[in-house]
Amino acid sequence: MQRIDVHCHAVAPGYRQYAIANGHERPDGMPALPAWSPEQHIALMEKLNIDKSILSITSPGTHLAPSPGDDDAARMTRRANVELSEICRSHPAHFAFFASLPLPDVEGSVAEIDHALDVLGAVGFAVLSNANGVYLGDEALGPVFAKLNARRAVVFIHPTTCNLLGDDGQVQPAKPLAGYPRPMMEFMFDETRAVANLLLSGTVARYPDITYIMSHCGCALPSLLDRIGGFAAITGGAANQGEELRRLLRERFYFDLAGFPFPNQIHGLLRILGEGGEEKLVYGTDYPFTPEKVAVTLSDQLEKGCEELFDDEQRHAVYSGNAQRLFGFPSKS
Repeated sequence: MQRIDVHCHAVAPGYRQYAIANGHERPDGMPALPAWSPEQHIALMEKLNIDKSILSITSPGTHLAPSPGDDDAARMTRRANVELSEICRSHPAHFAFFASLPLPDVEGSVAEIDHALDVLGAVGFAVLSNANGVYLGDEALGPVFAKLNARRAVVFIHPTTCNLLGDDGQVQPAKPLAGYPRPMMEFMFDETRAVANLLLSGTVARYPDITYIMSHCGCALPSLLDRIGGFAAITGGAANQGEELRRLLRERFYFDLAGFPFPNQIHGLLRILGEGGEEKLVYGTDYPFTPEKVAVTLSDQLEKGCEELFDDEQRHAVYSGNAQRLFGFPSKS
């Protein structure tokens, strides 16, 4: 069964040089920036029956040297987006891309949205759970979300290290269990934090024409949603918001299956989504940060798990049909 990979990454030469120059040769506590080339990626796609991969820049993103008034982030974000667009133009049958934004630079991000869509041909935007300590849903980012809403954009949310923003404007990465790479556990909590803030701040409701993709099978959100929605009763606020939050997730979010959704994690997400929840699932490999050998093993696990949960039509929707509908990609027989 053919697939569309909405969660995969490129580590192109220009971005690799930029990341290493800014001290991210071992991003987020991982052993190294992985090797990557279009040819290596296409070889994996052929092995896993992937028709199209939507490339993106992952954590730590493109705003790597934050300082007041520094426009280097906007320049480097533009360069990274151009680099991805050139890869896609060279391999149009295989690749599309999510553009990066130089968040929390509001002016630079608003300018990049139109350029990425109208000039570079991006199919949406990849944003990190926090940008140098400013979390998605922060009121300071309102103009960015207003612009994304006006463009009816698809926003792919990817986790990153929890960054603490001090009163002096300095950013300090949080490493509560420093002996483990942050993607193992902390990423899951950070994206959950960001999506909860998007929901609770009213951002999702206020900008109804943005479609979100939450990565890694909803991270820890399904397990915490009842607590998040019901906590208002404890603090003396409004009534339980749980059902409204569930409605917004069902209507406005897709969830990729990169990582380890099987055998257990998927069930919590499907309980949240309810009947027809498979229509909100999309396929992802997280390659190359998930190495090829592991990606193949996870693909086998996903295949087995999906066969137990879904019929042929539902599996087709999960593997490719939902992404075709979301991005307007042509259907392949």
